[in-house]
Amino acid sequence: MKILSYNLNGVRSAISKGLADYLKEENADVVCFQETKAQPEQIDSAFFWEAGYPHCYYHSAQKKGYSGVAILSKKEPDRVVAGMNKNIYDSEGRVLRVDFGDLSILCVYVPSGSMGDARQVFKMAFLADFFDFLKELRKERPNILICGDFNICHKAVDINHPERHENMSGFLPEERVWFDQLIESGFIDTFRVFNQNPDNYSWWNYRSFAREKNLGWRIDYHLITESLKDRLKAARIHTEAVHSDHCPVSAALEI
Repeated sequence: MKILSYNLNGVRSAISKGLADYLKEENADVVCFQETKAQPEQIDSAFFWEAGYPHCYYHSAQKKGYSGVAILSKKEPDRVVAGMNKNIYDSEGRVLRVDFGDLSILCVYVPSGSMGDARQVFKMAFLADFFDFLKELRKERPNILICGDFNICHKAVDINHPERHENMSGFLPEERVWFDQLIESGFIDTFRVFNQNPDNYSWWNYRSFAREKNLGWRIDYHLITESLKDRLKAARIHTEAVHSDHCPVSAALEI
């Protein structure tokens, strides 16, 4: 099973840039989107049906043009669950889950804290509650893959010029400690299983030609529980895709 994750920075914009054709080429079994910025009725699912995804699930923010996650799949999942059962986050369309057999796939869009202190406080609260949510979910569903935009660079190797970003949201010590704790709790960063090299990023600021200079951040991940380690076959970053200021990341599991 190949799972592709992509922060679109607007699903309608990405569709206009050839997203459906790209999905055909990649031919993933499951596709997870973050930052759809659209209500379900504003998304033309026919583009995804034609690309080979008859099953489309959307969890949008109440605020129009903001946040939102989605999951597309070739096969119908056994179960679909939207949200964390906490309205403060669910109203922003942050988490969506699908189950296939013994595997649960979670699509997550962690809040950004870059808009000011209040949003950084909100981000840290979300991270704490998401950690607890995962702890409880693992009691019921021990085999979990989490993919999406975490809005955190875990280590210095995951960001350009780390010394310049130590006081910026997305690379703050408390965010990185949270990520350490998530890994220590039994999750694996799939990309780093296969690639330990620097200069591998998934997001670039639109300003200052950051993508052309590869001055990026790796903030998009696939994390798996250790129980899935032997089933992990591949993980990569798809820098060739240019429908967004992010690029897709993928992982493949033997099912």
